[in-house]
Amino acid sequence: MFRSIFAVLAAAILVIGSASIFTVDQTEQAIVTQFGQPKRVITAPGLNFKLPFIQQVISLDRRVLDLETPSVEAITADQKRLVVDTFARYRIENPLRYFQATAGSELRGKQQLGTFMDAALRRVLGESTFQLVVKEDRAGLTAKIRSQVNAEAQALGVAIVDIRIRRADLPDQNSQAIFSRMQTERQREAAELRAQGTEISERIKAQADRTVTVTKAEAERQAREALGKGEAERTRLLADSYNRDPEFFAFYRSLQAYEQGLKSSDTRLVITPDSEFFRYLNSPTGGAAKR
Repeated sequence: MFRSIFAVLAAAILVIGSASIFTVDQTEQAIVTQFGQPKRVITAPGLNFKLPFIQQVISLDRRVLDLETPSVEAITADQKRLVVDTFARYRIENPLRYFQATAGSELRGKQQLGTFMDAALRRVLGESTFQLVVKEDRAGLTAKIRSQVNAEAQALGVAIVDIRIRRADLPDQNSQAIFSRMQTERQREAAELRAQGTEISERIKAQADRTVTVTKAEAERQAREALGKGEAERTRLLADSYNRDPEFFAFYRSLQAYEQGLKSSDTRLVITPDSEFFRYLNSPTGGAAKR
């Protein structure tokens, strides 16, 4: 019987002891609550004690946490709509304040931080132009957003480590309209370039045709001049031959006549053998043929 009582007492002590001891990891910080009210904040890692069954332990991460927010459509100062995608990194600096503001719920804490980020993002972008957001001063705008969110996040006991704008684009319908306008502009530029190319091509062709015409005309002129000089030289040589030896000149002209008249063609000549035309064939000296 004593053994049974001892066993029951030992089991009770073991249960009470296990319910009284808890460990805080080095990546965590803990809040001990009693009937829902915070009693102690433990930030140092190690073994700790609490009242069994009365007190509860809520663990909070002490590492840098990530917050992914949904895309937000904001309007800039120059009335341009932008779809902005951001993310934040934060750390729980004041566990007690965080617990009081969120009841220890990480989801609720992220929701409140997301609300702060959305409001700060809309305020900062509403004071900035499209050019500043997209191209010129995104880092400066991000610093402003981080500063505003950090000021509001102190009420949660949270410190913002970093906030970044991951993407800032026009809405899909605006992007499509801009793309269509850019496409039309490029088509117009292409048409202008093609027209200019055609004009230059026609100009080059016309210049080439004019150069060909001028070159051919010049060549024909030079050819006629050369032909005229050749004919003149030929005439001079024939005249000189005639003056030097009329008989030889007559013989030469007769040979030319034979060459032209006796060609193999359809032309037929009816001439008597003793005709004057054949006098050099009938007599080597060109005298009259004997009858």
